[in-house]
Order: sequence, then C-alpha cells, then structure tokens
Amino acid sequence: MQGDLFTVLRGEIRSGLDVTSTLEDEQLMAYIERRVLEESRIAGLTAAEKRKWVRRLYDSFRGLDVLQPLVDDRSITEIMINGHDEVFVEKDGKVLRLPARFESRERLEDIIQTIVSGVNRVVNESSPIVDARLKDGSRVNIVLPPIALKGPTMTIRKFPEHPMTMRDLVQRGALGQEAAEWVQTLVKSKYNIFISGGTGSGKTTFLNALSQYIPSDERVITIEDSAELQIVTVPNLVSLETRNANTEGRGEITVRDLIRSSLRMRPNRIIVGEVRGREALDMLQAMNTGHDGSLSTGHANSTADMISRLETMVLSGADLPIAVVRQQIASAIDIFIHLARLRDRSRRVTEISEVIGMKDGEVMLNRLYQFCEHGENEGKIIGRLERTGNRLLHGEKLAMAGFNREWTEEKKGGGG
Repeated sequence: MQGDLFTVLRGEIRSGLDVTSTLEDEQLMAYIERRVLEESRIAGLTAAEKRKWVRRLYDSFRGLDVLQPLVDDRSITEIMINGHDEVFVEKDGKVLRLPARFESRERLEDIIQTIVSGVNRVVNESSPIVDARLKDGSRVNIVLPPIALKGPTMTIRKFPEHPMTMRDLVQRGALGQEAAEWVQTLVKSKYNIFISGGTGSGKTTFLNALSQYIPSDERVITIEDSAELQIVTVPNLVSLETRNANTEGRGEITVRDLIRSSLRMRPNRIIVGEVRGREALDMLQAMNTGHDGSLSTGHANSTADMISRLETMVLSGADLPIAVVRQQIASAIDIFIHLARLRDRSRRVTEISEVIGMKDGEVMLNRLYQFCEHGENEGKIIGRLERTGNRLLHGEKLAMAGFNREWTEEKKGGGG
C-alpha cells in the first residue's frame, strides 16, 4: 500500500466530512467505499486491493489502524510493537516479523493515547509506563520514550473470545484428566491455591479454568492491575482494577489498597490476578483470615523459586523476621501449581505440591504430581503429569466439603 497516497486520501476524507463524529459505523464504511471506488489515483488496483484500502481507512478512523486486523485475527496470541516500523506477532507458538507498519511515530502515539484514554489511564513522558486493556479484554503494556529508546513500544497479550476450560486444557495436553478432576476437587473444597510460572506459561488461562469450579452461590472479589480474568460461572462477582496516579501524582489505587478494601466487602474468596510486590503480605493475611479457597498467581521458574520470591515481596513492604514470613506462607497457601512453557512451546503443568508446614525454618513441600518427559517425536515433547505416589497429608478441607478420603490415599498409575 502506497503510504504517502494513503495518508493524503485519509486526510481528504477527514477534511471533506467530519466522519469521526457524524456518521454511524455503517455509514462511514459506505462513505469510504465510495471514495475509494471513485479515486482515480488507485484506479489500477484490483478489487481485493481496494477492499484492503477500505478496511485500512475505516480502521484508521474507528479501529486501531494497522493493528486492527491483527487484533481481529484469533490465531495471533501476542502483538509486539517495538517502534512504529517494527511489528512482531506470536502465532501458533512462533514469533514472526510482519511487513505492517505505522505511517509515522506520531500515528502510533495517537493509537496509544486512544487505547489508554479508553480505560481512563494516562501515559506521557513524565509517566511513561502503563498497563491498559482493549475492548475485547486483551492486556496492553505501553512504554514510551525516553524509557523506550526505539520509540513508543506496545505489547498486546490477547485472550480467547471464550475462556478456556479445564477440559480444553486436558485436550491440549496441559495436564491429565485425573489431575484435572483432582484440582477441581481442591477448588470446591476451598484449598488456597497459588499458580506459579514463567512469562507466557499460561497462568491466567489456568486461573480462569480453575475459577469455573467455584460454587455459584459464593461471593468472589477479583483484584488485578489490568482486568483480564473471565469468570463466567459466579453471579456474585466484583471485579476491581488498580488505577495509576494522575498527572499530579495523586489518586493512585494499588493492588494492596484493593485487597484491604475487599476484606470489607464480605467475600467468600479473593482472587488476586498476580502478585508482584508488597501486596503479597496482604494476600497472605487475607488467606489466613477466613477467606479459604482464594487463588493467585506469580512469576517464578519453580515452586521453590516462587516461595523465595514471595518472601522477597513481603520483606519489601514489611520489617518482619524471615521466620515469620515463611510461617505466613506455610499457613496461608495450601497448594502450589507450577506451569512452564517447554522447549517445543507447549504449555504444561509441571508440578503440583502441597504445603505441609515448616521444618528447620523452611517451608516444606509435599510433591504430589510431577511432569515426566519420555522423549521427543518430530520436535514435540512426549510426557505427562504423573502422580509421585505421595498422598495428600492435609485432608481436613476435603472432609469438611463432603469429599471422601480417596484423594488422600496413594494411587497407582499416572495422572496423565
């Protein structure tokens, strides 16, 4: 597409009629189609090429310009803009560079401001980093110069139109049927579960799938930096989202503020989308004060690493002895589920462990499931999540929920 001519034509359309405010979407599309068909400067284009011009012109007024086709493409899971002329996407687990580009740095900045203003956020040179979301719930991270040296940078993490279920995860091989049924029982029994994993390992997707097992008669409060959870089975649901400070440095609402506020909202369960800092202490205290069945996620390379990171998070906001912090973790969290993105780009549950208490000043884990690799076939890892043979030691919540003791007994065979 000839960039200069496109810019000229768009400017003519904009100046010829106040299309951005006076026309309905259908009227705007019809108007652009007529202008493109009548435009002599592109008379030599094919019908398919003219349709692309129409779509691109429409998206430049009502959509996200060159990003709109990428946002609409369900096979693309991540969009990475490193500058106005550098666009990458993740598709089918592979990262590809696209020929798409914004006509200028200023045009990319316009789109960024459109996105952040849509969720009442601000991003500028004095506050150059912001998290936002698109209308479809996709998560957006934006970094502006002078922090971003190449120019405005934007990363869009897309989510499926319909939240993935545990059955979908089983079909994709993330875990086996037995393990899926077992974690379903743990959620219904109000075990406090913490999901750990690296970037892109599927923590939010797994958290969404787990949330479908929360009984529909409970009151649930979700707390996130940028709302992306899609809980559809709980009618009594309150979704809270943080807020950045305004241009005067006032009005910030943090995850920590929201956790404290949520305790006064009579929740049965609290779901913290991700803990990253000092709010870890508030989350642990909420789990320790009668909000059983709470769920959260965090970045880590293993379960042991997640415990260490939680310790660091808590200590960053509280002057407590390390033994007290570890006791908080041991008494608050019942189950750790660790996810990983393997070298074949598949996302798998690689470990499920029970927190069984403290010993010699350390948090002790009882590994219940472990991913076992059995080789490769044409680059695909062959393996499955298998029971270790260890039994669940703390079955009190299962018993209180009315489940029998079979889940605390050793089982032969794998978890699939």
